[in-house]
Amino acid sequence: MASAAIGLSMAVISAAKLLLVICGLAVLLFMRRSPDKKSPLAGIFTPTAVVISLFAFATSLLWTVAPQAEALGALAKHGKLVMMVLMLVIIRDRREALFALGAFVLTQTLLLISSWMLFAKLPVPWATSHMALTEYAVFSSYLDQGIMSAVLAAVCWHLRRLAPGRFGSQLAIFIALLALANVFFVLSGRTAHVVAIALVSMGIMWELPKKYRPVIVVLPFLLAIGLFFTSTKVRDRLTEVQTDVQVYSTSEVPATSSGVRLNLWRTALESMQMNPLTGAGVGSWSPVFNRFQRQNNPAHVDINSNGNPHQEYLLWGVELGIPGTLLFIGLLISIGWDTLKMEKFYAQAAQSTLAALAISCLFNSSIYDAQIGDFFCILLGLLLALGLKSLPVQPAVPHRHEQLVIA
Repeated sequence: MASAAIGLSMAVISAAKLLLVICGLAVLLFMRRSPDKKSPLAGIFTPTAVVISLFAFATSLLWTVAPQAEALGALAKHGKLVMMVLMLVIIRDRREALFALGAFVLTQTLLLISSWMLFAKLPVPWATSHMALTEYAVFSSYLDQGIMSAVLAAVCWHLRRLAPGRFGSQLAIFIALLALANVFFVLSGRTAHVVAIALVSMGIMWELPKKYRPVIVVLPFLLAIGLFFTSTKVRDRLTEVQTDVQVYSTSEVPATSSGVRLNLWRTALESMQMNPLTGAGVGSWSPVFNRFQRQNNPAHVDINSNGNPHQEYLLWGVELGIPGTLLFIGLLISIGWDTLKMEKFYAQAAQSTLAALAISCLFNSSIYDAQIGDFFCILLGLLLALGLKSLPVQPAVPHRHEQLVIA
């Protein structure tokens, strides 16, 4: 249910997360392990990185400048990281992981088809997004939907051999192509365009012989140039970025989407300079931003609590200082390190999803935010479970008394 829920309405996601937490805690409390059977988390670095990260945020409650209610709310938003660990705990074997993967692909394919239906002006009664009729997003924003479609394309491509049926592999490739077309020609999310270009480049690189792989250096630029001349969505959004940056550089008025981001990022860096070692504490972004803005503009209207600077790396830096940014990078490295233990195709699917997260976090707080954060945490946990529990079973080493009996 958790795998199927990500990308749907927030009510469905919340219900699935609650059940996931209940089931995960039940498994941890009542799991019976024989002495010779390893823990489901043994030898995996990701759970340790998640626990350290959440412990750091919880500890920062001691010095946060945010009101207690806001600080606890922010801690809960960071807490979705635990979903990765719960997926690893609950999924016991490859068979269960494949069922969860199938649920994910089916739901994401429904979202993809729904977006195309909205684009074709067909009725989609279940679409609840306020952007449904204008930006063709079904439940979330065009930004989130585009990133999810790009990741769906990568997962379908790299794991196409797992698709059941005679034509399963061809169907998976078709879904991947349909998803990429949706990102580049239907949806307007610039972050999704960048993510999709990166994932396509990685996919092409992995398909090439090793001697040709250095082409990855120029491949994203070639793809971007090709899309600039073939996709009006990509061309318009890239042109808009250039215009927004020029306006901000001359007037420093954050009146555009890119201008707002640049203003948020500059404020975040200034906050990190003031608290480089400990940060301002969990949930501190909104109070910090409001304080800085009032210094320059007494008429500033405060932003809502639990906001973010639209950049995950900087958000962790504001709340935990420079160690916080390094901690987030360490979390990404830990996940990547665990993927190196997997077989090739599982690793490529997980690494593509991880790359999508790392890129998305450059332009948005993609873990802290609802929906897209749940998407990444649950999917990464699922792909880690699938890859790690699809490894060949190593023969058990006999105990000393068993060796004597055999002898």
